[in-house]
Amino acid sequence: MIDLGTKKLILASKSPRRKELLMGLGFDFEVRTKDTNEDFPQDLTPSEVAGYLSAKKAAAFEEELAPEEIVLTSDTVVILDGKILGKPMDKEEAFDMLSGLSGKTHLVTTGITFLSKEKKLTLSDTAKVFFKELSNLEIEYYISKFKPYDKAGGYGIQEWIGFVGVEKIEGSYFTVMGLPIHLVYDVLKNW
Repeated sequence: MIDLGTKKLILASKSPRRKELLMGLGFDFEVRTKDTNEDFPQDLTPSEVAGYLSAKKAAAFEEELAPEEIVLTSDTVVILDGKILGKPMDKEEAFDMLSGLSGKTHLVTTGITFLSKEKKLTLSDTAKVFFKELSNLEIEYYISKFKPYDKAGGYGIQEWIGFVGVEKIEGSYFTVMGLPIHLVYDVLKNW
């Protein structure tokens, strides 16, 4: 475990998955959240959006950070055929997203931002995910059982759909899950 000394880490995320991953690294941290508008400029490339949104989330904490605090924010986007799939609004949209991902390869980019009084750093990591062909019944089962309305692209790789649908990944599993912990560790180790 890395001791951050006098620094205090704040995870600015409501995601139980991000909290679990950060706990797995052994850091002591506090969770502090704010609702942030997730709009982004339309001239950004899809791969730039996650970093932009994580930096925007961090900026919401800028005025209130204590000198010893480091805030960590994160955002994940699913990119299929050059288009971002957001969080589905309802069952129908989740079904459409998962049907679109079925049998195809897509990208998952997670952006992370570290912000303290002294410095700010934003990084992104991308993984390529290969989905097998999913039946309508499998998609309907997943949506009704797991209700993936808070997940980019309408799925969580750590859930049933990831167990049965993901044939392989090029890149970090944890990036797909929502927090590239290898980058988080390297940054905090050298902060």
